[in-house]
Amino acid sequence: MQNLLLVRYGEIFLKGLNRPYFIRALIRKIRYAVRGLGAEVNVHDGRIFVRGFSDLDECIGRVTKVFGVYSVSPALEMPKEDFNAVCDQAIEMTKDLKGSFKVVARRSDKRYFMNSPAINEEVGYRILQANPNLKVDVHNPDYPVNIEIRDMAYLYVKEIMAVGGMPVGTNGSATLLLSGGIDSPVAGWMIAKRGVQINAVHFHSYPYTSDRAKEKVLDLARKLSFSCCGIKVFVVPFTEIQMAIHEKCPEEYTTLIMRRYMMRIAERIARQEGCEALITGESIGQVASQTMRALGTTDAVVDMPVFRPLIGFDKSEIIDTARKIDTLEISNLPYEDCCTVFTPRHPATKPKMEKILEGEARLESEELIQRALDGAEMIRV
Repeated sequence: MQNLLLVRYGEIFLKGLNRPYFIRALIRKIRYAVRGLGAEVNVHDGRIFVRGFSDLDECIGRVTKVFGVYSVSPALEMPKEDFNAVCDQAIEMTKDLKGSFKVVARRSDKRYFMNSPAINEEVGYRILQANPNLKVDVHNPDYPVNIEIRDMAYLYVKEIMAVGGMPVGTNGSATLLLSGGIDSPVAGWMIAKRGVQINAVHFHSYPYTSDRAKEKVLDLARKLSFSCCGIKVFVVPFTEIQMAIHEKCPEEYTTLIMRRYMMRIAERIARQEGCEALITGESIGQVASQTMRALGTTDAVVDMPVFRPLIGFDKSEIIDTARKIDTLEISNLPYEDCCTVFTPRHPATKPKMEKILEGEARLESEELIQRALDGAEMIRV
C-alpha cells in the first residue's frame, strides 16, 4: 500500500499520434517541478504517477502549477486481488465525510472478476453501512469515491484542479517585455500556458528607477518560473536612450519612440536566444501608446510576430488573472519602472509616422542600441 499523486493531462489527449511526444515533455516538466522532494515520476496506462515525495502538500502545490497538468488527486495504491481490503480502504477514506457520495469505478483490467457497475454497487453499499452521515447521489455528489482497477487498485476522493494548457517548450519560444506592472506578467503567463518557453527583457533606467524596482521585476519572473520551469531575464540599461529621446525628440512622441527602441532591442535579444516572437502586455486603448495606430508604429520596427494576449481585455479582467497567478501583490509594490520616466503631458494618440522618423533621425540609433545590448545583464530565475 502506497500514497501517491495521480496526475491527469487534458488537451494532450487531442494530439493523436503526437501524444507520446507531449507526454514525455510533460513528465520532464513535472520532474523539474518536484526536484528536491525525493519524488519519482512515471507514466503507465494513460496516467502519470508521482511517488516517494517527502511532503504531500508541497508536491501538490508544485505539480498543479505545471502547464499541461489538468488535475491531480492524492491517491492510495494497493493490490487489487483482495476486494475486501479495497472496500475497507474505501470505508476508511470516507469515514469522516458528511453529505452525498457515489462510487465511480473504472476497470481497465477487463479480466478482473467484478465489472464496474458491480464494484460501484458493492463498495457503495459497504460505505453506507459504515457511515450513516452519507447518502448516495449519483447525479451531483459532494464526494465521488474513485476506484481504478489497473495493474493495481487506485483509490481517491479529491480532485485538485491545475493550470491546464500545454507543456512548456512544445510550441516554440518567445521573449516577453517584462515591466513591473500588472499586465506584462499576465501576458507572459498566458502565452507560456500554450506551451511556449519564455524568457524576458526588462528595461532599467537607473538612477531614475531604483534597484528595488529591478528586484520587483525579478520577483515577478520568479512567480512565472514555477510554471515555466525557469526563466532567463535580460536586464537592459535604458537610461542613455531615454535621456537622448527626451532631449532630442518631440515631447508628445517620446513614449512611442521609447517603445520602438524597446522593441528593437527585445527583437535582437529574442533572435540571439532563438525565439520566434515577442510578447507584450498591451491592450487596446488602455494608455495613449496603446491606441491601434500607436501599436502599429511600434510593430513596424520589428520583423517577427508580436503576441498581445491581453489585447481585448479590460483592466478588471487583467487584475483578476494577476490575482489568480499570484503576481498582483508584487505588481502593486510602489517601485516605478522606466515607462513612468519622462512621461509626456500630452502624448500622441494618433501619431504620424513622419514625425516619429523625424525624431529618430536626431538620434544615433545603432550606437545607442549596441551600448544598451553590451550593458545587458542576464539573470536566471
